[in-house]
This record gives sequence, structure tokens and C-alpha cells, in this order.
Amino acid sequence: LGGKSPIVVFDDVDIDKAVEWTLFGCFWTNGQICSATSRLLIHKNIAKEFVDRMVAWSKNIKVSDPLEEGCRLGPVVSEGQYEKIKKFVANAKSEGATILTGGVRPKHLEKGFFIEPTIITDINTSMEIWREEVFGPVLCVKEFSTEEEAIELANDTHYGLPGAIISGDRERCQKII
Repeated sequence: LGGKSPIVVFDDVDIDKAVEWTLFGCFWTNGQICSATSRLLIHKNIAKEFVDRMVAWSKNIKVSDPLEEGCRLGPVVSEGQYEKIKKFVANAKSEGATILTGGVRPKHLEKGFFIEPTIITDINTSMEIWREEVFGPVLCVKEFSTEEEAIELANDTHYGLPGAIISGDRERCQKII
């Protein structure tokens, strides 16, 4: 089935809690899960602050051997997948996206298939990074202005797996689901 699941974050949220859930949704199991929420749709009113906090938090995610105390992000499953993820990141950059953080091997890990948590902005909906499942620790960020635009962007995928909505308005969440 694959996945490019969206997480939609409105401007009526506790930003720290929403950042935590957004990072968990994408980077849990290194993004190697079909239901990883790898497309963040963020309301433009909080986008800059939200993204700044996400970048800061992601830089504090401990990337290491999974058996090491405090590990929060281990290696990806294989060399082939590692190379595929690096190619996705390189292609996104060549298509005009901005790699805010990550996309490379952590300096302290010389062996293994480790990739730092990656956050990419300046995405357009025709880019490969937006359209294709990366199956790695890579989060694409796109802003929206209206609820209707958020719904349209969330549904802009040929995959049909889960999504998430974070809002202080329960009725909005229930309506959008």
C-alpha cells in the first residue's frame, strides 16, 4: 500500500505538544512504517515558530545503535534503503526544496545505515519527495491557509493510509476525518 500520510496542524494548538507528536509520527521507527505521517501540513499563522521548534527538537534526537541507552533513532533497514533515502533528499534539493536539517549520516557514526532526522521545506506538490514514499526519517513541510486547502493537500496522494489532525477544535477534527 505504501504511504505518504499527512499530519495537519492548525493554529489553535499547543505548539510544543504538536511538535512532539509530529516528530513522533514521522521519525518513530525511522519513518520505516507505512503509516508514518511524513507530510506535515502546517497553518501559515504558526508555521515559522513550529518549524523552528521542530528543527531544534530534531537536532536533539539521539541517533545511535538501538541497544545504546537513550537511542531514539537507529539505522534504516538496509544499504539499499539508505541509498534510496539519500537519493530522495538529493533530488528534493535539486528540485528546489530546502533541507532544513538532516539528510546525512551523523558525524559520530562511521558505520551502519544511519540518517539524521530530516526536515524539508519549500516543497511543491509536483516534487518527487511530496509524491513518493521515502520510507525513512524524512518529513516534508507545506503550509496552508484554509481548512479547505488543508483537506485538498492532505488528499493529494495516490496512497490511502492514515492521517492525523491536530487542532484545539474537536468538531473541526471530527468533521475533517
